[in-house]
Amino acid sequence: MRTNIELDPELVREAQQLGGVKTKRAVVHEALLEYVAHRKRLDLRELEGTDLLDPDYDHKALR
Repeated sequence: MRTNIELDPELVREAQQLGGVKTKRAVVHEALLEYVAHRKRLDLRELEGTDLLDPDYDHKALR
């Protein structure tokens, strides 16, 4: 999908250096991936203490 957005050039440069990417497109893509992963982790934390997460579940036992 194509879109036009204004980005802070200094922030883009810093993100490129930190992420080791060369293009603005790669920076935006990486940022979106990290944002989605972060939001999913937050959603899981909201389930803590509900019946939907079993505190006794052992993921290592399945290996």
